[in-house]
Amino acid sequence: MSSVPTREVARRVFAREFNDATYTFKESDDDRAPVYALLPTGQRANRIFIVGTLTETQDVGEDSEYWQGRIVGPNGGTFFTYAGQYQPDAASMLRELEPPAYVAVVGKPRTYETDDGEVNVSVRPESITEVDESTRDRWVIETAERTIDRIKHYQEAEADEYVEMAREEYDLPVENYKRAAIEALESLEAESEATAD
Repeated sequence: MSSVPTREVARRVFAREFNDATYTFKESDDDRAPVYALLPTGQRANRIFIVGTLTETQDVGEDSEYWQGRIVGPNGGTFFTYAGQYQPDAASMLRELEPPAYVAVVGKPRTYETDDGEVNVSVRPESITEVDESTRDRWVIETAERTIDRIKHYQEAEADEYVEMAREEYDLPVENYKRAAIEALESLEAESEATAD
């Protein structure tokens, strides 16, 4: 068996659930152990995969470039992504892209506690790619399916440690995420009807 670390699967998640994923943990005490965000539907995520409309970019760095991107999903949920000197490719994409543009982002969830104790969740991008509308549409359909699968597992699982952890950490009805998935699918239908007219 090789000891080469494998990359974690990038989880597909809508903004509503991602922004509620305020609890993070490590599986070991090793300094280099991956940090996971616990999704409220009971799955751990070390990497996520999102597609949406980049609506705004801004250099929020003080001494060096540090780019913030605002990415809006089909049902209006918002992801914030931040890239600086350690993510040069992603930072240059945020610098060069002209919003609005459809983008696919693979990155790591990051949490940040504000002075008033709120926890904000953002994405530290590994890659940002400009994509077309059909790629965005496929992502919405697949993410809705994965979300509904996770909810079903959450509701039926008896002895799943991440589901148990989510039940303990979050007092959030998982039905919210099912609604987000359905709204996202409905927004696609509405868009395609509008284009067909």
